[in-house]
Amino acid sequence: MTVRVTGLKGFSIGPVRVDRPVLLAPMSGVTDYPFRRQAWAFGAGLVISEMVACETLAQGREDVIRRMKGDAGCGPHVIQLAGREARWMDVGARIAQEAGADIIDINMGCPARQVTKGLSGSALMRDLDHAQELIEATIGAVSVPVTVKMRLGWDHETMNAPDLAARAQRAGAAMITVHGRTRQQFYTGQADWAAVRAVREAITLPLVVNGDIGCPDTARAALDASGADAVMIGRAAQGRPWLPGAVARALMTGERLTEPPLHAGAQSLAEALEDSIALYGEELGVRMMRKHLASFVDWAVSDPDLAREWRGALCRVRSAADVHAALKAFVSARQDRDAA
Repeated sequence: MTVRVTGLKGFSIGPVRVDRPVLLAPMSGVTDYPFRRQAWAFGAGLVISEMVACETLAQGREDVIRRMKGDAGCGPHVIQLAGREARWMDVGARIAQEAGADIIDINMGCPARQVTKGLSGSALMRDLDHAQELIEATIGAVSVPVTVKMRLGWDHETMNAPDLAARAQRAGAAMITVHGRTRQQFYTGQADWAAVRAVREAITLPLVVNGDIGCPDTARAALDASGADAVMIGRAAQGRPWLPGAVARALMTGERLTEPPLHAGAQSLAEALEDSIALYGEELGVRMMRKHLASFVDWAVSDPDLAREWRGALCRVRSAADVHAALKAFVSARQDRDAA
């Protein structure tokens, strides 16, 4: 199985160059600044903020504003916006640009009920005229590139991603990302990368394929099936910020996936913990890291009972000092086991 050579040459999003063909997906509660900083340091081609709701952003909610945080340690600053009204997309886009966004991504793919019931996210794929209006409002409000992330459609009866992508291109969008499921599938079943090829045929923009990609083999298969220029890794990267960069290196060199040794992975999460505490304060900062610590254990430990024990040791503690101590104990115990 081979990857299309053109898929590994990189591409540009306006003035922003993307040279590595693996991006970190925007995920609420996961891809905050501390995690994005680690993923970028490990070689992700691009990292994208958590979804930022435009209307609450305009209201000045502190937690929403905090989601936009980024600096030079995260590469080009990409802020993902969500909304259901053109006026709020306009305002949100202007605020994001003023906050330093190099790229603004529009969320038209989130399947969560709390998002779609507000007629945002993938619910916008039920009314493409309205979706186009939001894209045009966002692009018209800013001078930075605007990209759009979507699903295949609302359901299998309305697989309208090619139409929406073509409308976005005509409106001036700079890149399209497609998750290979419909909204009604949520995350069930298998992502249909081949269905994304219809989007490739509808646009000339850079195209990114997303869904069920977590290793070089799935990345290669997704690129071949979809004709996309890059892949986007989401849930598989939780607790493993190095994964997008590692998959990118494997794609670009043809070598096998190489992940860091256990102690280096633990050090990465320890650094993310310190950034998390600086961003949220100790209590919330520790809580925000628990999902990553649990996923890290699941990656490192194959025995379910032992993994459960270590997840408890790492995720029930409340202080930063206790997390650091538990991480060191975990690494030491695993190294002793491997040496035995």
